[in-house]
Amino acid sequence: MTGAAAGRASVDLAAAAADGDARSGDAPPTWRSYGSSVSPDNSAFAYIVDDGTGYPRAAQRSLSRKTGVGPMRWVRIPAAGPARTVVHSANGRWLAVEIAPSGGEHHQVWAVTTDAEDDTAYRIAAVQADGTAYATVELVGWDANLVLITATESDGTAHALQVNPKTGATIDLDARVGGHLVDSWKGAALLRVGPRGYRDMLLARRGRVTQLLPNDPGATTDAGAILDQGFAHPSRVFTRPPHLQQLRDLDSVQALVRSDFDAKYARLLGVEVSSGGVRFQVLAERTHCDLEEFAVSNDQSTVALLWNNHGRSELEILSLPDQTNLGPIELPGAVASELSISAAGSLITLTVQSPDSPPRVHLVQTRLGRVTPVDDEAVPTDARPEPIQVEFSARDGMPLSGWLHRPTANPEGPAPTFLYFHGGPEAQARPEYNFFVNGLVAAGYTVFAANVRGSGGFGRLFGHADDRYGRYAGIDDAADCVDFLVDEAVADPDRVFCAGRSYGGYLTLACLTFHPTLFAGGVAICGMSDLEAFYRNTEPWIAVAAYTKYGHPDTDRELLRDLSPIHRIDRIVAPLLVIHGAHDTNVPVSESQRMVEQVVAQGGRAELLMFPDEGHEIVRWENQQTMIRRAVAWSDAIARTEDRP
Repeated sequence: MTGAAAGRASVDLAAAAADGDARSGDAPPTWRSYGSSVSPDNSAFAYIVDDGTGYPRAAQRSLSRKTGVGPMRWVRIPAAGPARTVVHSANGRWLAVEIAPSGGEHHQVWAVTTDAEDDTAYRIAAVQADGTAYATVELVGWDANLVLITATESDGTAHALQVNPKTGATIDLDARVGGHLVDSWKGAALLRVGPRGYRDMLLARRGRVTQLLPNDPGATTDAGAILDQGFAHPSRVFTRPPHLQQLRDLDSVQALVRSDFDAKYARLLGVEVSSGGVRFQVLAERTHCDLEEFAVSNDQSTVALLWNNHGRSELEILSLPDQTNLGPIELPGAVASELSISAAGSLITLTVQSPDSPPRVHLVQTRLGRVTPVDDEAVPTDARPEPIQVEFSARDGMPLSGWLHRPTANPEGPAPTFLYFHGGPEAQARPEYNFFVNGLVAAGYTVFAANVRGSGGFGRLFGHADDRYGRYAGIDDAADCVDFLVDEAVADPDRVFCAGRSYGGYLTLACLTFHPTLFAGGVAICGMSDLEAFYRNTEPWIAVAAYTKYGHPDTDRELLRDLSPIHRIDRIVAPLLVIHGAHDTNVPVSESQRMVEQVVAQGGRAELLMFPDEGHEIVRWENQQTMIRRAVAWSDAIARTEDRP
């Protein structure tokens, strides 16, 4: 690298504002809607709307058989920040909304009535009984008319709370480090415990805690719903053996859970806890793909299932108790998420998206199989070639895959190429809408969204293949992706870049330090550079959950140090662009600042783009546009010059 490209740094807390004059050629803001919650009686739904004018906000709309979808009205919350979750109460009279102030990780939950004339808002579970503030709270749902919250102390202790939204009266169901409330109903509560990739489910009732499934190291049971109990609601899950059909157990509790216990892929299990013990049975499974989400109606007649079939979503409806399959229902997009179901199971809302179509809430009439979008304002982006899913093998034989996004123009020879890494690492590259990938493709870049080992959607063994010392192989997977793209004449070996957010940001930095000569440059977004410092400075509850993935700061110090890009800076030869939100406490801002400072101190080229009104995710439309412009201009300058490593 010559002196002209070295020693350059930009640390700018007002970078978004500084680039504001460059918006004259931008397309109008893209309308996005997601995170819907249908009212139990089908009369309304609430959802999150991003209209490009600020942070995403909660909104509400009525539903009627005669008039259809009513006009949108904003849910007014006295807190500035993106809405993360919105959920209807069981009687439909309340909405609970989770807000991330300034985009950070210290969230708030507010409750408002669904009455359009009543703007009163109540903040839920802000402090403990002794007046000590919780570090963050997460909205779980409702138990009748009580808000369900996971409230976490600054030391990582998580409280499972039921809160009266109007009076603030609180019941603490459970408190434990690493815990998380999943559901609560009529005196029973489901609790998720354990770190990422090793999660179990507990049932808490009457002061007693019961493990739902036997020990299975490496299994994950992370979603569940308690079924109604009592003689008025006979079993919807189990058919009792003949010799037990007359048995009446007042203490019996039944639940549905998503779990990959004793299986390669996640499936739907029915579990019953009674005085006679615990038993379970498989209600829905596929031998080749994961159950990603499910939602059960209040009357327990209908279960909506979303399957992840090689990255694409499939919606299936299961009727109980006979387990009749009413699906699949064809979806108008490649990826769906965020199921919500009405009390009688006749209506479902969910979010649907594709690479060229942003997330939009859709209504599904389950009996008719009819799927309808609810936002006329949503405008798909410019059409471009569909991404292609490709499969190949890593150097050790591990099967790898990814989605190849090609630009519309067909230049002579390979276009400059970005290898893009998702977060997690348990997330998955799928054919979904990604503003950053779309921006690169629109600018003429080929993008390969990779699924290296550790990615979700490919079974539990693949998901654990990058744990701790497997991280080295995961980093090598990135190099094998480059070799594949070059061998297939997709990429020019002199114009391959890497980029990613969160864990993908870490993997970008790792690529530039473990395989420095493979890449012309890297764009690291909110990524870790020093795993030891990350553990010291991140939120305690995030650190506890990450030990199984990266290693423990006490027992794996040497591993963490060796895997940290900050200790390999002397190997970096490619230019580096780092992007971060100033309010990020998940991956602290210091992870990016130190990386840029030390690269520059050693004569390398590094730039930092900091957004003062964002956290771990860049959610504001104007900031997303700034981020794309800066990344494209930065990589264009490198791709066009001969001054490359």
